[in-house]
Amino acid sequence: MLQGESAQVAAAPARCVPFLSLRADTLFVEDGSRRGDEVRTAVMRLDFTYGDRRVRSGGTGRAGRDPAAEAAACRILESLGAIELSSLEDVAVTPGSYVDYVVAIDADPHQLCAFGAYALPQLRELGWTIQIAPDYPWQVVAASAPLYCSARADNERPDWFGVELGVEIDGRQVDLLPALLDLLDGASDLDALLRTTRRCVAVRVDESRWLTIPPAQLARLGKVLVEMYRNGPLLSVPSTRLPAVADLCAALHEGPRGVRWTGDGRIRDRAYALALGPRVPTAKAPAATIPASIQATLRGYQQDGVAWLQHLRANDAGGILADDMGLGKTLQTITHIACEKEQGRIDRPCMIVTLTSLVGNWQREFARFAPGLRVIALHGPERHARRAEMTSGSPPDVVITTYPLVARDTEELVAIPLHLLVLDEAHAIKNHSAQAAAACRKLDARHRVCLSGTPIENHLGELWSLLDFCNPGLLGSKDEFATQFRAPIEEKADRKALDQLRERVRPFVLRRTKENVAPELPPKTCLVRAVDLTPQQRELYESIRVAAHADVRNHIKQRGLARSTIAVLDALLKLRQVCCDPRLVTVDAAKGIEGSAKLDALLQMIDSGLGEGRRFLVFSQFARMLGLISEALLARGHGHVTLTGATPDRQKPIDAFQQGRADIFLISLKAGGAGLNLVGADTVIHYDPWWNPAAQAQATDRAHRIGQDKPVFVHDLIAAGSVEERMLSLQKHKRALASSVLDAGPSGTNALSESDIDELLAPLAPT
Repeated sequence: MLQGESAQVAAAPARCVPFLSLRADTLFVEDGSRRGDEVRTAVMRLDFTYGDRRVRSGGTGRAGRDPAAEAAACRILESLGAIELSSLEDVAVTPGSYVDYVVAIDADPHQLCAFGAYALPQLRELGWTIQIAPDYPWQVVAASAPLYCSARADNERPDWFGVELGVEIDGRQVDLLPALLDLLDGASDLDALLRTTRRCVAVRVDESRWLTIPPAQLARLGKVLVEMYRNGPLLSVPSTRLPAVADLCAALHEGPRGVRWTGDGRIRDRAYALALGPRVPTAKAPAATIPASIQATLRGYQQDGVAWLQHLRANDAGGILADDMGLGKTLQTITHIACEKEQGRIDRPCMIVTLTSLVGNWQREFARFAPGLRVIALHGPERHARRAEMTSGSPPDVVITTYPLVARDTEELVAIPLHLLVLDEAHAIKNHSAQAAAACRKLDARHRVCLSGTPIENHLGELWSLLDFCNPGLLGSKDEFATQFRAPIEEKADRKALDQLRERVRPFVLRRTKENVAPELPPKTCLVRAVDLTPQQRELYESIRVAAHADVRNHIKQRGLARSTIAVLDALLKLRQVCCDPRLVTVDAAKGIEGSAKLDALLQMIDSGLGEGRRFLVFSQFARMLGLISEALLARGHGHVTLTGATPDRQKPIDAFQQGRADIFLISLKAGGAGLNLVGADTVIHYDPWWNPAAQAQATDRAHRIGQDKPVFVHDLIAAGSVEERMLSLQKHKRALASSVLDAGPSGTNALSESDIDELLAPLAPT
């Protein structure tokens, strides 16, 4: 520009700014399948502003406009999910709508809200002007609005709590839990819903607003909510489900929004405490001190077990101490009670309910490990006078009683408040409908604990029974548990149901195995010795088998498999008796048959073992078989002791064996398969193995337990090719079932089918 010339500056063209308005409108869809349908959906009008001038997209009068910028804006909008109307020949807009785009024909709220949540913020960042009609029904809650979680005790049921889960908008809390439950209940397949909604899932807040949740976060929220409210949208749940509150909080924190806790802080703290378990000891926070009154040195895992019991008590929860047999559940329980005594919390008696045969053992263990505790036995004819002491001015610290007595004296015992109720050998209540199980559930106790190395012996219903005693409501009703867990896991090997069950019971079951916590134990070698039956035994076996199999098939045909259990068990019983000794069988065909191949094999093993300095435990389910073994041993000059349900003084044969006055101990599985410490033995013989591996393992661990310093050999005597050999596969199935839940082992089915029965009752395999 030359000096003196008048300056002339051309006016710069106004910048093109896209102007997008959103509203709802009615579209008419006309195609072969839906002619004349009206669809209300989100529609858009795209205009452009140039300074103070606004022009319609695609309209006339292109002067002064930027076609390239307008075309780029259209491409951006279409790439974010909008559909250009001109490409939809089957769509007509109401007259005068001037609509350029529709988000989606028949789009569900999740798609519409995803556009509002993700596309609109990007357009605003690009400088677009966005106008949303006040009545637009798919508005999304701002990303800055925080979520909240709340839990409070139920006023009508103090052992239940109510939950709220929602969003805070303009200082107001909106509970979204009912809407979330409706969404989850309406989605027949949550996984399918999450797969089809890649960006977000929309939850209705009110008539025009929605909260968007990332699919990954909803997946975790949904998992927890479905478990909590599986049986309907009851907005309160039992306190046994407290760990789910911690899971809810963790799921909420996974999303992009902030989260606030607005409920009872004590409930939240208990929820996290149960979900996380006892704290790990540190230098600043050491483990709980074992009371000086305990006359024993606890191993590390035993101290952890006591801490776990104390942790449950502090959080008003019950549990199952399910340590492997022989790891000291008794000592851990006694120490737990001593802790309660030392801390001044025992203002009511603690009660131990056990098998009748183990009352004396508990008394001795208390006297040995905690002599400072006052212990009485509520047993025998003197129990009525003893019971009065429980409510006297100076009640005992511990009362030991039995399952039969609790069932017999239920009315008197339910009136006595207890501090702690411990069920020893708790598989005694595995049958939920049994009289003893019902009586124990009625007792009034602040805290409940089950002790059982075998909480699952035959099926998952047994685990439900124990946990229903410890924490009523944790696994729902018996029928609910069967539908949700037992049938899917046992019949279909449903991995998802198995994982859910493990997670549900994890805070309330503590199980350690010998391999994990007692590696110093000497090895245990398990051997199966197959014995060929004598010709006479084989002939008797086959005659009984043919008749029994025909009878079982007839029962199944007439009554069905489920109602033929007695016939099946009777058939198996007779065949097992033939395998043990023909003298056990009462049929005429057995008369006159002398000799038993299995008894001969047993006597040979004992003869050989005694010469090597071995000491034997011989188990059988048949007390009469033990009598036959005893006669054979006496004939050979082998001294021994015997323990059966008819033994008047149990401690006498136990002491004789432990003190070395006898090297052979004959024990009935029912009378001595649990609760005994017989580490003086190094050889265990199961004369007649049965389908229940847990019962056999308990018996074996009378010898293979803490205190044993010699390798232990375990022999299963079976008749080759017989029903006993085929039962070994059933044992594997039952072990797999228990392992899958308690030890995170692989899942497996457990149902006994007609083909299984046919296999068990098949002819003897040829020799």
